[in-house]
Amino acid sequence: MDKFNALRVHNDNGQVEARLEQITPDMLSPGNVVIRAAYSCINYKDAMAVTGKGKVARRFPLVPGIDVAGTVLHSDDPRYQPGERVLVTGYGLGEGHDGGYSEQVRVNADWLIRIPEGLSEREAMQIGTAGFTAARALERLERAGTSPADGPVLITGATGGVGSLAIDIFSKAGYSVTALTGKPDQADYLRALGADEVLHTDQIEPSRRPLESGRWGAAVDSLGGDTLAWILASTKPWCNVASIGLAAGVQLPTTVMPFIIRGVSLIGIDSPLCPHDIRERVWQRLGQELKPRHLERIGGQEIGLDGIADACRKLMAREVTGRYIVKL
Repeated sequence: MDKFNALRVHNDNGQVEARLEQITPDMLSPGNVVIRAAYSCINYKDAMAVTGKGKVARRFPLVPGIDVAGTVLHSDDPRYQPGERVLVTGYGLGEGHDGGYSEQVRVNADWLIRIPEGLSEREAMQIGTAGFTAARALERLERAGTSPADGPVLITGATGGVGSLAIDIFSKAGYSVTALTGKPDQADYLRALGADEVLHTDQIEPSRRPLESGRWGAAVDSLGGDTLAWILASTKPWCNVASIGLAAGVQLPTTVMPFIIRGVSLIGIDSPLCPHDIRERVWQRLGQELKPRHLERIGGQEIGLDGIADACRKLMAREVTGRYIVKL
């Protein structure tokens, strides 16, 4: 039986370790389609799984990687034929099911998305879950009535993968973007992506006041905690906030006043379990009018399987601007 390379995490008496190994197809999670993987990428969830700093991996050993793109190698499902270009994001890939850090990946056909015209496998993974989440936030906000005329869109965690792609996508869609970051030395990078204004986290003073001066026409927040509470309190009347992450905490110390006094809406964005028809629609848009303009600037850091562990450590230490892609 042919062997191929994969990165697997093991738990030895509570010590999580990532190891580059040669494995065989029978060692992969079950599924009815095998993908010859071309590219994957590194998300925050992947970094937690590889470093063991978060309870992402639900079994051991496990191949991490919540995203993968490549071509169908073998299919037991008549909907997909060998050679078709496909991608998978979410559905528990890299959490409970062996994921994208492997030269072959076996999945359920129901999880597959055909890579749209206009995107290569590499570009699909430069976007990945991060860009899909950002595009889904734009779509949800617009369906709730958000438009560029409402005022600036605040994007937090701006130098991260989701934040960087959100700046690119929203600015391309005609929005004025304000980027909030803890890395003031990256202001030029953020402006190059399309940010009109860059705020450093030291320039804001989250308080427990139920309402602040209305400033934002919309927001995309990856932090949560006190920052999200401040955003809600400082969003303009009848405008919307998309919550996409919890890097600063899961608690939300706010009141109902932004909702009942100003009519602000808080919209939750979930990508792992997003329905398949919505995934297809969003990915089609990402291959067309929402395709980010600065993919090489954001996701041009390319590594192999042997570079994943070090890249994940850097990501957990907040030493990464943009995102890594993994060539398989």
